[in-house]
Amino acid sequence: MNKVQRFIHQLLDEGYSKWILIIPSVVLLAVFALPLGALIFRSINSDFFNNAFSEQAFKALRLSLFTSSITTIIAAALGTPLAYILARWKIKYKSWLELILDLPIVLPPSVAGLALLVAFGRRGLFGSTLSLLGINLPFSTAAVILAQIFVAAPLYIRSARLGFSQIDKQLEESAHVEGANHWQLFSEVMIPLAGRALASGAILTWTRALGEFGATILFAGNLEGVTQTMPMAIYLGFERNIGVALALSVVLIFVSIFLLMITKKLEKYEE
Repeated sequence: MNKVQRFIHQLLDEGYSKWILIIPSVVLLAVFALPLGALIFRSINSDFFNNAFSEQAFKALRLSLFTSSITTIIAAALGTPLAYILARWKIKYKSWLELILDLPIVLPPSVAGLALLVAFGRRGLFGSTLSLLGINLPFSTAAVILAQIFVAAPLYIRSARLGFSQIDKQLEESAHVEGANHWQLFSEVMIPLAGRALASGAILTWTRALGEFGATILFAGNLEGVTQTMPMAIYLGFERNIGVALALSVVLIFVSIFLLMITKKLEKYEE
């Protein structure tokens, strides 16, 4: 053993080993915290409230809250039965279905937006059929909601699926013994027992939809009052009015913090 190795072992024996864990942890935390802190520090000035409550910001905030709420409602209404089926039923090709549902979580947002445009655009695979029915999705508020559903609903389904899968099998069997049908089992037993997981998934979905940018700008565009959500107003403000971009960014940060705190409390209750 050379002198360097002996010196390192001596340091470790003297109680410095904990710094091997602390130093890289602090460095990574700084990578997360410093940019957010700098953003908040830079945005706090005399024009903050004027920028945060400007007409452009108000329209973007109102549209974001509306579309993300509709997205969450649709995700819960359609995703809860699907998550229950995947968690509790024995069906063929379940792993492939789960793969399709989880894929939007890891896809780049630009790929998601392009996929929606190719499928539902005016010249897309199903665009002509939709046009015959009088439905034009691209560059509309409905396109914003569809883009948000595509990227955010899988988070709800994943959370709900985990919640349903953790319910004791004996409770399901007892409900069947008592004469409960599939709907009664689902609505009166499973949903209440998985309630915290469903709520947690809904919050994550709402937050993800609120911050969606890439798929939305490709599929829905950036029309003020129609498709311009907060992330797109931030992007536009970065080019035209940095004060508006900073103010809206801070608003999104604090909304996200609030929602994440609720999610953490729900997780603690589950424990």
